[in-house]
Amino acid sequence: MTAANPAQSPAENAVGRPTPITNATQLQKPSGMPIHKYGRYEAVEIPDRTWPDNRITVAPRWLSTDLRDGNQALIDPMSPARKREMFDLLVRMGYKEIEVGFPSSGETDFAFVRSIIEEGAIPEDVTISVLTQAREDLIERTVESIVGARRATVHLYNATAPTFRRVVFRGSKDDIKQIAVDGTRLVMEYAEKLLGPETVFGYQYSPEIFTDTELDFALEVCEAVCDVWQPEEGREIILNLPATVERSTPSTHADRFEWMSRNLSRREFVCLSVHPHNDRGTAVAAAELAIMAGADRIEGCLFGQGERTGNVDLVTLGMNLFSQGVDPQIDFSQIDEIRRTSEYCNQMEVHPRHPYAGDLVYTAFSGSHQDAIKKGFDAMEADAAAQGKTVDDIEWAVPYLPIDPKDVGRSYEAVIRVNSQSGKGGIAYVLKNDHKLDLPRRMQIEFSRIIQAKTDAEGGEVTPTQIWSTFQDEYLPNPENAAAQWGRVQIRSGQTTTGSDGRDTITVEATVDGADTVLTGTGNGPISAFFEALQAIGIDARLLDYTEHTMSEGASSQAASYIECAIDGKVLWGIGIDANTTRASLKAVVSAVNRATR
Repeated sequence: MTAANPAQSPAENAVGRPTPITNATQLQKPSGMPIHKYGRYEAVEIPDRTWPDNRITVAPRWLSTDLRDGNQALIDPMSPARKREMFDLLVRMGYKEIEVGFPSSGETDFAFVRSIIEEGAIPEDVTISVLTQAREDLIERTVESIVGARRATVHLYNATAPTFRRVVFRGSKDDIKQIAVDGTRLVMEYAEKLLGPETVFGYQYSPEIFTDTELDFALEVCEAVCDVWQPEEGREIILNLPATVERSTPSTHADRFEWMSRNLSRREFVCLSVHPHNDRGTAVAAAELAIMAGADRIEGCLFGQGERTGNVDLVTLGMNLFSQGVDPQIDFSQIDEIRRTSEYCNQMEVHPRHPYAGDLVYTAFSGSHQDAIKKGFDAMEADAAAQGKTVDDIEWAVPYLPIDPKDVGRSYEAVIRVNSQSGKGGIAYVLKNDHKLDLPRRMQIEFSRIIQAKTDAEGGEVTPTQIWSTFQDEYLPNPENAAAQWGRVQIRSGQTTTGSDGRDTITVEATVDGADTVLTGTGNGPISAFFEALQAIGIDARLLDYTEHTMSEGASSQAASYIECAIDGKVLWGIGIDANTTRASLKAVVSAVNRATR
């Protein structure tokens, strides 16, 4: 062991405090990357912040921007047919606010907005939203697009962040604020001019990029916009504070929202909206913490579509609530249909590890994970039975599965998948789930070694079909293929009688080494008697363990018997399946005997 060098300066931990050096050779070295080019985000001074103690107990308002933010970021933007498919999906799922396009950007978006209005595709309780920049010609075209809609919101934005003010617009703070004020006034004027009384009209304003804008200036611009709109009871304004580029930790994002929520003068008439992007990979956390900090509404896209790393993922956010017992008020019960439709519309695949929706997210390959999952399912069944309830009526508690896959339309078939990293638990789960065979623990270990040898030799994954085929080959004569019958002994029928001394005599018609014969033996039970009968043909077998269970309910149910035997110095398991428990036990003995001589 090498002692630490006391003369060396201590390292600093993640928040800049010195940390004792225990082994200097373990310290990471400087990366050599040009870190001098990048500044740190600004912290927000809120000594009495309240959001860390809050919990999300009800769903926020949701707005899907798949048809605008998500669509504009696609390599191949959606065709009208794919747009309509996406819109219909969002409606079926239960989204009540949907940003349907940027109609002033071109004829495609304008025509789509007109089509869903004119074709009556928008339910009465759904509000569509359309985005515009703060230019009069664009505002006029945008308002024209929603003529005849029952419920519609115009969403206006302009850049307020210092870099935009200096580099893009070369304007002062007052100039930038005036753009927002004038744009708001123009929206109101064109709405008054073009929209009829059939339209419930709303307004949304975004200071972009809020996360880069000085807080006091963001507040000043939002207050100026509110002065024009004049929010009051029954006349809300949506103030959307976008993290168009994610810059800070989610905690700082939450601080900014709590500060704005505290300082807005007409807060009770403001819907404070969150619009996170995922540049730092923390958009979901940023959105959740912003809701804890006072925000009312979240804008995002299914599966995190959007510019660069994407908008915040509405599926993950909604399912996070569901997993905590909070109704997301969005229907995710057919998650695979949602994913397939999204992939068709976006022409982009959802990652197999995507939370809740990916192909592999409810799948365990690890042996220890599989064992815990199997035991979790067994415990759920036992707990439900003890309470006189079904598994669906008690609290979900299965290791490694935060939700019941069945609740999102997934079957249990793919929960356990077997490869070279798997163990007995996963294999036993497949046999129990697919074939109702509840193998004893030592038999699980025995068969897992057989599967392990297969995966080591062949590599890759072993499917449930392959597991069952291997199990049949190892333990069960194939009843559908007489040529595949294996081993020395096959039994055709058996009869047991009990003498006055309480001992059983068994007579078994069998085929031994290809010749028909009758085996007879006596013992203190049918199995013991059968072991004696086998001694007549030179098979020395001794019972070590025995267990059985029914495989289903009802008069036609079958029993599975498992017998561990010592046969000519080998310890082996056998299995028998039959409607008669005695015949099932005899078949289990024969299974072990035949395995010993294969």
